[in-house]
Amino acid sequence: MTKPTPQSIDPQELTTLAAAVIAADRFPQLASIDGDQPRLRPVSPVRTDGFTVYVANLRSYHKTQEIAANPKVELCYLDDKHNQVRITGTAEILSERPLLEEIWSANPLMQQFLGSLDNPQLIVYRIVPNRVRYMQEWALEYYEVPIA
Repeated sequence: MTKPTPQSIDPQELTTLAAAVIAADRFPQLASIDGDQPRLRPVSPVRTDGFTVYVANLRSYHKTQEIAANPKVELCYLDDKHNQVRITGTAEILSERPLLEEIWSANPLMQQFLGSLDNPQLIVYRIVPNRVRYMQEWALEYYEVPIA
């Protein structure tokens, strides 16, 4: 079997290519640190603004403790062609009520599961990116995506 030849990428298209991968993957993987052990799990973002991603969570979940101890996280998105986007950033608890209300009203599953935006179990993390990388399938080379 011959090694696939990756297509050349116009640097001006990186943001568009990365956004398309993010739109195609409904359940990216979220990596966090549990002491000295990395942990990885699928998540379902409740909102995405460019490369800033919002993830709902319950206080009782173990990742709550992990993120409280070390808010540095990474999201990995993968599309059906195996192109990937990695968003490295910091998770912070969203506290702006108007934005929480927007997220709440746009997510009927959250409403059904949690009953109220004021449910004390609910946490919404805003993952603020400090690095975004794109890799085309089998290219084995990451491209730095500008963060706007």
